[in-house]
Amino acid sequence: MTDLLSRLRRLPQKIRVGVIGVGNIGRGLVYQISTTPGMECVAIADIHLECAAAWSARLGREYDIVETQVGMLAAIEGGSLPVCGDGNLVAQCEMVDVLVDSTSSITSGSLFALHAIAHHKHVVMMNSEADLIFGPYLLKQAEREGVVYTSADGDQHTVLKRLINEIELWGFKPVLAGNMKGYLDRYSNPTDIVPEAEKRFMDPKMCASYTDGTKLCIEMALIGNSIGGRTLVPGMLGPRVKDIYDVFQYFDFHTLWDGNNPLVDYVQGAYPSGGVFVVGFNDHPHQKETLGWYPCRLGPGPYYVFHRPYHLGHIEGMACIAEAYLDGWPVLQPTCGFMTNVYAYAKKDLHQGDVLDGIGGYSAYGLIENCADNQSHPGLPICLAEDVILRRDIRKDEKILLEDIAYELSDPRFETFWLACQS
Repeated sequence: MTDLLSRLRRLPQKIRVGVIGVGNIGRGLVYQISTTPGMECVAIADIHLECAAAWSARLGREYDIVETQVGMLAAIEGGSLPVCGDGNLVAQCEMVDVLVDSTSSITSGSLFALHAIAHHKHVVMMNSEADLIFGPYLLKQAEREGVVYTSADGDQHTVLKRLINEIELWGFKPVLAGNMKGYLDRYSNPTDIVPEAEKRFMDPKMCASYTDGTKLCIEMALIGNSIGGRTLVPGMLGPRVKDIYDVFQYFDFHTLWDGNNPLVDYVQGAYPSGGVFVVGFNDHPHQKETLGWYPCRLGPGPYYVFHRPYHLGHIEGMACIAEAYLDGWPVLQPTCGFMTNVYAYAKKDLHQGDVLDGIGGYSAYGLIENCADNQSHPGLPICLAEDVILRRDIRKDEKILLEDIAYELSDPRFETFWLACQS
């Protein structure tokens, strides 16, 4: 078995990739695919058609605006890049091998994935919100169809999974999967965050979801549902530390870890923000001796910190595409089902009749919790907390329950969520 890059270079035919969602991350994915040996972006879609067309032109690609499958196939066969406003055209295109969903739409993202799976395509999710709330159901459908469903490389949860795979290969048991966050403001909203969003060329609502901790919780729920993880408290502990190795001052792993199920948590302030870390356990005397005299500083033993100082989004997104296509291997899936989920809490006093505005909005932030603790009065998953009406007043920082909102059982979001819960 040669390395992945060599295998891609030797492919007789390129892996044909379709990308839905050509925003900040999607643009990077289209570029990265075009520079990766053995891959080709053969179709893209975005509801902002002019933006997708402009990006194609900037990359020097000849493109055609298409509205039908016939037009899409004709463009691909003619060597042009089809650009469309309907993601379903890409999801169903017979000349696409792997679909990447990098939209920010939770409902549409799940539908694109389902259509791609039904048309026997591997699916890579760069849409972590849809991945979390519908992932168990999408995974079940992919397994039935015999294709790969996987989270995308380059985000914290997949970077963590690769790090966990590595330490397990070395004989360490994962104790804690951790994120490194620089700044947290639970009450961030799309208005206040505009200056920061503009610096990062981001949608203000998405930027607010990063700042208020919802995105962090979604990422940690995704890794938790892959490794059978749990959180110690709603929202995790998240101590402020100066050095990642200070983690041992804030987590008494002898007491907190049950010896089996890994924990998920994060730290604030440790340099560099944007990194990840894993605490691993190995109590063999030889390993303790060895790690004691190594120049690297991993911890006091038998608990050790392994960390990675970065995650690079679209730049790292190619390996999972190749592994799905070449080996039928996913980097991360919700193989344990809903061990954790992220539930909505009020950002401000809310009133009966208010319409919630979803992730990164003005109404609510999300906190990760163990699903086992949400049985009697289940919380409203933050990924479903948009365009639903409150049935009662909710105080600031109060948890919003499913029973607190009015929704139709026939709403496809809730239908698919119940299917995911049963998967």
